[in-house]
Amino acid sequence: MPRTPYSRPVLAGLTALTLAAPGAAAAQWTAGDDNSSWGLDVSLILEGVYYNELSHGNDSPAGFSDGHDHGHDHGHDHDHGFDDGFNMGHSELALNAQLGDLFDGVLILGFDDSDIEVEEAYLTTRALPGGFQVKAGKFLSDIGYINSRHGHDWDFVDRPLVNEYLFGDHGLQETGVQATWLAPTETYTQLGVELLQGETSGIANYEGSQSAEGGTERILRDRSGPRLVTAFAKIGPDLGPDHAAQFGVSGGYARSYQVTDEHSTRFEDWDGSAWFAGLDAVYKYSAGRAYGHGDWRLQGEYFYREIDVDRRDVNFEADGNGPVGFVRNEQSFKNKQDGIYVQGVYGFAPRWEAGLRAEALGLTNDVGRGDGESFGTSYRHSAQVTFRPVEPVFLRAQLSQNDFIDDDGHRDRGLEFMLQLNVALGAHGAHRF
Repeated sequence: MPRTPYSRPVLAGLTALTLAAPGAAAAQWTAGDDNSSWGLDVSLILEGVYYNELSHGNDSPAGFSDGHDHGHDHGHDHDHGFDDGFNMGHSELALNAQLGDLFDGVLILGFDDSDIEVEEAYLTTRALPGGFQVKAGKFLSDIGYINSRHGHDWDFVDRPLVNEYLFGDHGLQETGVQATWLAPTETYTQLGVELLQGETSGIANYEGSQSAEGGTERILRDRSGPRLVTAFAKIGPDLGPDHAAQFGVSGGYARSYQVTDEHSTRFEDWDGSAWFAGLDAVYKYSAGRAYGHGDWRLQGEYFYREIDVDRRDVNFEADGNGPVGFVRNEQSFKNKQDGIYVQGVYGFAPRWEAGLRAEALGLTNDVGRGDGESFGTSYRHSAQVTFRPVEPVFLRAQLSQNDFIDDDGHRDRGLEFMLQLNVALGAHGAHRF
């Protein structure tokens, strides 16, 4: 995703303005005789993280990539981008506006100490009949459970491996249109479909056509958007006043999955398609005691991804294999990969909770490039303790063991500790189910 650098003075001014804004911004204005109202709420999420890599293991799980290294590494060390010691973390400025009974508008800006980016900017309808709603703009997809939630809504400091490595560091985040239908039934049932531009690295890489080399056409082709379509269904049975559950199924198809990589004398191009499918489930129990004491929740997701592409290498310089424009390594192949996580959180005292998460990435881990390879499964196990002195503030300590396998089949374990402080200022909305 493109990110626009801003200087620290700009961010400082933005933060100061936001701190002053919530009280005034929450006001309502009335216009016209129909009493339609305009409302604007502003909130600021500030995060700081202390990070310590206690022992270093393999940087990345074998077989997974960010779309540019062909399934052998993810393209970055698995340290979440943190330096050892204190880090600003990921903070957010959110603006929510209401246009009478017609639309809701959302703008969320994410920033750290050096960068700022538009994470979400969209409109949703408020008045469509029959339980229908339309969202348009840039937004986090509603596939699965955790993908559409921002970091301050997570139960752990980091997102699950399956979401990160199949859909990228930000999850499935796209520009497009979403339509949902809420069924008129006693059981909560929502169906949805999304038409998306198709630029998410893990499932919908897009490079566009590239210039010919030595009179030989490369296989990458222009494909106009939308290039990615997703669909999901969510069902929440009525389990009584103290219990709640939601079950989901989702999937998507990208009609363009393209990769281009420049080697010393040649371009390596992939062109094809990709699809994914997943299941998710969440269960929550409310003990009815003060400040979450005795509450617990279970959560899990599974996703499978398949990439089906053609490959062609074209020389842009003469080498020992042939002249400029020489074509080699033409083949077609499929990559088949998946991942799962299961986690549980329990409120062991008022304002205190503890959680465990177990993850497996690459239960199926077949990479078809070249002669084809099958890598082993990588694992991660995490434990956290969270204290909430007041509802908009939490302090979380997390210990994670990364048990990643490398390209040669060697398994090496790393241990990392994170201490996260998250503070919500202003008109922070209630958490969704």
